[in-house]
Amino acid sequence: MRIRLQVVKCEYFENGQCLSCRDIQTPISQQLQHKMIKLKQFFGSLPVAQWLDPIASQENHFRNKAKMVVLGAAHQPILGIVDPQGQPVSLCDCQLYPDDMQQLLQRLQHFVQTAGIPPYRVDKSKGELKFILLTRSYISGEFMLRFVLRSEQAIARIQRELPKLMADVPKISLVSVNLQPTHMAILEGEQEIFLTEQTRLADKFNDVPLYIRPKSFFQTNPAVAQQLYQTAREWVGAFKPQHIWDLFCGVGGFGLHCASHSIRLTGIEIEAEAIECAKMSATEMGLNNISFRALDSTDFANGVDVNDRPELIIVNPPRRGIGESLCRSLSEFAPNAILYSSCNPKSLVKDLAMISGYRITKVQLFDMFPHTDHYEVLVMLEKTPLSH
Repeated sequence: MRIRLQVVKCEYFENGQCLSCRDIQTPISQQLQHKMIKLKQFFGSLPVAQWLDPIASQENHFRNKAKMVVLGAAHQPILGIVDPQGQPVSLCDCQLYPDDMQQLLQRLQHFVQTAGIPPYRVDKSKGELKFILLTRSYISGEFMLRFVLRSEQAIARIQRELPKLMADVPKISLVSVNLQPTHMAILEGEQEIFLTEQTRLADKFNDVPLYIRPKSFFQTNPAVAQQLYQTAREWVGAFKPQHIWDLFCGVGGFGLHCASHSIRLTGIEIEAEAIECAKMSATEMGLNNISFRALDSTDFANGVDVNDRPELIIVNPPRRGIGESLCRSLSEFAPNAILYSSCNPKSLVKDLAMISGYRITKVQLFDMFPHTDHYEVLVMLEKTPLSH
């Protein structure tokens, strides 16, 4: 008897309209096997003491964030993408999103139509509404809704229709307008205008409260992110550190999971909004032995006295990795352990090869982005004992 492996059925992919989930017709178990093979190939000759089993994601309804291009016309707006044939495609019912998120996206298409906001036309440099960005709180199901506009011209129309939308969908707790005036493929601009009193979306991973501001980075697969943070907490806890650095800390997910009243935590992140969110979380947790600062992580490390080094350093950089300068600084600081979380295995292994004096004791893959060739990797580096 042949066992048939289940795959997710997606008409958009089958019709060639959306190719984002290139592996969606491959069973999730096989996707994980392929990712593990690729990851081990990336590591090549880098020795790894222990490869742990990968952490799987659910197959659908896992995303907490939607980035929708606004297409069509004011009387018939479409939230979605331009397909490979150049045609607008609505993705409001994309099954990567939870059901309530799909319903709200459908409602937002109607909202844009009722408000009479003309979608921005790239080919004609005309129109107002470029993107709708929607983020869902994992713990409460509340939403942060952002309208990316070319100018302030359409704000009054949004404000006119907003009370009815929020009455219809009480879970919308934060609404803002982002102004992106340039004729370029840039998702958002510098200026954010809040249309609600609330300016942060509250969430909670495990027992750690986290806050999301409009421009703050936040993991898009919360169920897997919870496991990532919990694993980091367990790995770090085994070293019983007194002082931890959390570099590229974002809103503090890693550091706050590893913090306690007896541990001194220094969190560094260049985005000031994210730092404000991290400080709010620390206050809510009653932790006062913590310093979150809005600085460049490499500049911070280069300017710190080597005598003030921590016992353990966490790094969670963007796709480009941490780079040669910071690799050199970490090697010089020589903490007992370095925990590296990466969404890009290429930059990860490049960095690992430049960090000297350490051995890789654990590697684990977290399937943050099912149906694609992307994933998150957690790596534990332990200081190599001095030979006598």
